[in-house]
Amino acid sequence: MRKFLKKLFSGQEAEKKLVGVKTAPLDSAELAAISAPVEPSKPLQLVVGTGQSNGLQRDHNEDALYAVSAILADGANETQFGLFIVADGMGGYEYGEIASSVAARSITQHILAKVYLPHMDPEGDGQQESLQEIIETGILKAQQLVRTRAPGGGTTLTAAVLIGDQVTIAHVGDSRAYFVHPGGRMELLTHDHSLVHRLVELGQITEEEALVHPNRNVLYRAIGQPEPFKPDIQTFQMPHPGYLLICSDGLWGAVNDANMAKIIHDSINPSEACKKLVAAANENGGPDNISAVLVEYL
Repeated sequence: MRKFLKKLFSGQEAEKKLVGVKTAPLDSAELAAISAPVEPSKPLQLVVGTGQSNGLQRDHNEDALYAVSAILADGANETQFGLFIVADGMGGYEYGEIASSVAARSITQHILAKVYLPHMDPEGDGQQESLQEIIETGILKAQQLVRTRAPGGGTTLTAAVLIGDQVTIAHVGDSRAYFVHPGGRMELLTHDHSLVHRLVELGQITEEEALVHPNRNVLYRAIGQPEPFKPDIQTFQMPHPGYLLICSDGLWGAVNDANMAKIIHDSINPSEACKKLVAAANENGGPDNISAVLVEYL
């Protein structure tokens, strides 16, 4: 009772102190201060997360991933650069692992030498060839190197080169690249070079049947194969807000698009999202190696 009375009387005293207090509308200067638009942070940022796992049914990892981002802001110019790669090797314990690593390292060295360093050279004229030509040459070099270093092995390769808000994606195999838009819409940017995907296109099997088809891992186009091929190369505008996701089939084959989008949007940053994506694939059985690179353009 004493505590109640004390609380009651203290409240009455507070009300007495408010008697006579007057309020006034804010003047124009004060209104302008609180209504001024927030200046966006400069320079614009690329926030990158990665995640990888052997999965639950494989005893070693044949995937390779690479991610690097850089920003040049010198007062007159502001340029974002990013290179993001996922390669999923195949061909047995040794050759698949070597093939994916060799392909990722080869294309990385080529892109950095032919694209990134010329942009950073204060005395140079920038890259002399078109970006798509440079990337295609780099993939063909990776093809030759894999055939030499890992005969009988092969690998998928999905690589994204981001300059400013333009992203150019080169693709061979059945790893995938997606845009993840606000609201959870997933936009698939790549085309699977797999037998089952071809059967889906022909209407002979459904998407659901493709996920469990015994030949779902058979590719008709891959780095290291003897037949000549041309990689798929396309340029897109990076969504902002939004994300770029590159992943091996160990992720997209185990976690559907809706769940991937939900995990990404519910996570506080790309690193946490990749950790949760890998965990979700393993919770669904983890049948294959899992690799993911997630890029947010702020």
